[in-house]
Amino acid sequence: MFFRGWIRHPNYLLIPYRISSRSWQTVWIASYPMSSTLILGTRNPKKGEELAELIAPLGIDVLTLADISGAMEVVEDGTTFAANASKKACLQAIHLGQWVLAEDSGLCVDALNGQPGVYSARYAGEGATDASNNRRLLAELAGTPTARRTAHYHCHMVLSDPMGEIRAQSHGICRGRIRTEPAGTHGFGYDPLFEILEYHRTFGLLPPLVKRVISHRGRAMRAIVPQIVAAIG
Repeated sequence: MFFRGWIRHPNYLLIPYRISSRSWQTVWIASYPMSSTLILGTRNPKKGEELAELIAPLGIDVLTLADISGAMEVVEDGTTFAANASKKACLQAIHLGQWVLAEDSGLCVDALNGQPGVYSARYAGEGATDASNNRRLLAELAGTPTARRTAHYHCHMVLSDPMGEIRAQSHGICRGRIRTEPAGTHGFGYDPLFEILEYHRTFGLLPPLVKRVISHRGRAMRAIVPQIVAAIG
């Protein structure tokens, strides 16, 4: 059996397949409707706003988990950003019966062997806040010289269809350095400490528009956009 490719239909998918060297038949599969609504797999209002702004040019309606009643809580117990993003996208997509774009991201500091990494959001423990996470990071780096305070943000994005199948994924990295004290109020997470060397400013000081262009999340989004358009655009 040789598959020739999927054909889009307003409600279903049609697959033509070869049954002989000269004959083709078609079969309808997938009982879910194609949708132009995309669920962003986050309840974080600042992250949701940032993602929505990045995807706005596509003209696709977006909602966050905060906009939906009955969204499930997905335990982020993966050891990599890719594992967590895949779990958040696929499980939520099956649960909601919707297309879901999820991402997992965090800060990786070279002097700390890549920490906090996948634990970035809870680096200071359960109930951690941006402020408490930043305080712990500064404490861990106390006495570390400037040249060794290099770090990078990493983002992995996954698009799942309503059946829980991964239809697209991408990743993005943004490199910088950790300052000795916070600067600026823009962004969230470790942004007030994360300095972009080329700009001599932290994400907390840079305008949001600039961050959207150069950030790990912006780069991952630009890489996945063509795949999103092909899947649900």
